[in-house]
Amino acid sequence: MSPYPISLTLIPGLGSKSIRQLLDISPDVDALFAMSRPQLKEIFGKHEGVIDAIANKTTLPQAEKFIAEAAKYHIDILFFTDPAYPQRLNTAGCEDSPVLLYRLGQCDLNMQHHVALVGSRKATDYGRTTTTHLVEEMSADKPLIVSGLAYGIDTAAHTAAVDNALPTVAVLGHGLDIIYPIQNRGLAKRIVEQGGALITEYPLHTEIKPTNFPARNRIIAALADATVVVEAAERGGALITANIASSYNREVFAVPGRLDDTTSEGCNNLIVNNKAIMIRNAGDLYFQMGWKNTFDKRRRKEQQQSLFATLSPNEQAIVDLLTLNNEMTMDEIDRQSDLPLPKIASIMLELELKKVIRCLPGRIYKLS
Repeated sequence: MSPYPISLTLIPGLGSKSIRQLLDISPDVDALFAMSRPQLKEIFGKHEGVIDAIANKTTLPQAEKFIAEAAKYHIDILFFTDPAYPQRLNTAGCEDSPVLLYRLGQCDLNMQHHVALVGSRKATDYGRTTTTHLVEEMSADKPLIVSGLAYGIDTAAHTAAVDNALPTVAVLGHGLDIIYPIQNRGLAKRIVEQGGALITEYPLHTEIKPTNFPARNRIIAALADATVVVEAAERGGALITANIASSYNREVFAVPGRLDDTTSEGCNNLIVNNKAIMIRNAGDLYFQMGWKNTFDKRRRKEQQQSLFATLSPNEQAIVDLLTLNNEMTMDEIDRQSDLPLPKIASIMLELELKKVIRCLPGRIYKLS
């Protein structure tokens, strides 16, 4: 990678929004650093500090150091013009997204569906179990699971993802040379080894600061198509992520909790105030997003198999006929079975009540 894009991000006075606007004017970063002072003055006007930094290449040594250290740790540096950079962060409304990301792991950050799961660090068994079930239900459709590697819901989301062979990305609020919390080092290793990634906007050796984490949340919100708040108190980082996601025109969902449960107060408030759509399972999420999914099909099949396991021999004989013929009238079933018609009518009614079959107009029967 050229050191000049990194150099640009290290210049005081140039933020993400300014750099994006600058590259609309001069798309070639390397060429920008080759410009004369008069040319730079035409672009930057009275911003002498920026002009001096570019003309004198004052940030170039530090950028080259970052590149060398990243290579040592097998870390990729992605500028926002790189095809591997998550393009969701380049969409309208996300102008404050970082223009530079550090990535450990080879996960594709531009997959078809991204789902963020966030919530309380002090998660209850209900919250952790619900998170695990949501991820398990989505496993057949292979979305990218996004979270922040924090205690509680984040940990449950990443763990369920790697347990179900789903790609997952952990967005960190510090450099990639450390893992916080330290108890999640093993989980972070599993994420990378199983095709996921750790990403951050912070260079190596950036110390852990509480102020970095709300900023980290904006990346989670921008990276996901849907943000799901599983369990959250009245205040907290998960609600910050939900609000940012809404401001980015991303869909926000919440799992409801008991009315007297303080750990779900934030989720319940989001739902009551129409700031999030209530969901009970992955099927609800996929329906609201308009995504094709196998969850409901799989659940119906499991329910059907469960019902079939309790069928009597005569009921199973009728089901076998409908399986072979797709749709049949009562007369057709009568002709192809060894049962008397009154018995068939009784069995058909019982199968309808069990929701194994359904009756269409014209007294045509088929499997549900």
